[in-house]
Amino acid sequence: MIPETAKKFAALGATIAIEAGAGSAATVSDEAYAEVGAEITTAEKAVAGADIILGVQAPDLAALKGAKPGAWVAAIFDPFGQKERVAAYASAGLEALAMEFMPRITRAQSMDVLSSQSNLAGYKAVIAAADAYGRAFPMMMTAAGTITAARVFVMGVGVAGLQAIATARRLGAQVSATDVRSATKEQIQSLGAKPIFVEDVAGIEGEGSGGYATEMSKEYQKAQAALVSSHIAKQNIVITTALIPGRTAPRLITDAQIATMRPGSVIFDLAVSQGGNVEGSVADQVEERHGVKIIGFSNPAGLLAADASALYSRNLYNFLSAFWDAEAGKPVLDEEIGGAVRLTQGGKIVNERLKS
Repeated sequence: MIPETAKKFAALGATIAIEAGAGSAATVSDEAYAEVGAEITTAEKAVAGADIILGVQAPDLAALKGAKPGAWVAAIFDPFGQKERVAAYASAGLEALAMEFMPRITRAQSMDVLSSQSNLAGYKAVIAAADAYGRAFPMMMTAAGTITAARVFVMGVGVAGLQAIATARRLGAQVSATDVRSATKEQIQSLGAKPIFVEDVAGIEGEGSGGYATEMSKEYQKAQAALVSSHIAKQNIVITTALIPGRTAPRLITDAQIATMRPGSVIFDLAVSQGGNVEGSVADQVEERHGVKIIGFSNPAGLLAADASALYSRNLYNFLSAFWDAEAGKPVLDEEIGGAVRLTQGGKIVNERLKS
């Protein structure tokens, strides 16, 4: 929560309690919260008796000691990777609301935490890659000669990929991009980048439910690997962003492909926290293979803490305020959105995506 949303929640009639120091990493002081009427207290006292508990990463049950049965916890849960924690929430009688399960529908766009955080992650990936690259991005014509523009290749054109394209273009790079979803060609071109796509191969659509990518056919994967191998050797920077919900990140770049790149090139793996798109990538470390630097941050948006916190806080407010019932003095969720994000209720795991 940021003071802006604390004030808005208070205007709805809610009483706000903030853990002391909760905003320090995002440059928000306790005094700023107090000025909008929030109570500054310990985490234990803030949790005790709360009807709704808001967090970034879902806290372990030990941090929720004193929470009353039936309390809501709205946070990022990683439900597929943290099934034991979800089960523990159910056993404790808490109602877990996974913000990353927000459906990608028009009326939920302002509540979509994955989009808001991915947007920042795509930007940060390019900035970090540019810093590690050690050369200029734009073409420069000087009296001493011409510096050629950096070549940037973005793999995966979701929210993070689109922002990566836009950022690299603003920095003056020559940008190309690819995706398994053919519908993204126009999006790539609209940002001034060159689309690189496999043509005339079965399974090119790649469009899953909610706009996410799906795993492709073996024929497509083989054709894509050949295309990427020929293209990647000419690139200075590669940004990979491919994720499939509930699955390990698909492998997009092999060690053999890295070996074809020029020494001094940089690869940024935005999927490193889910297994990585790049062979040899390690979370929060700079690896070097064949003279190529491989970077991947486990939480790139978190390195832009103030902006990440502001956007996430607004996502939470937009979510809860959309369902606020003035008479009840609390939000009353509907089935379309509430049913999508609710993991546990009444001592049971109730989300269909976790039952399959």
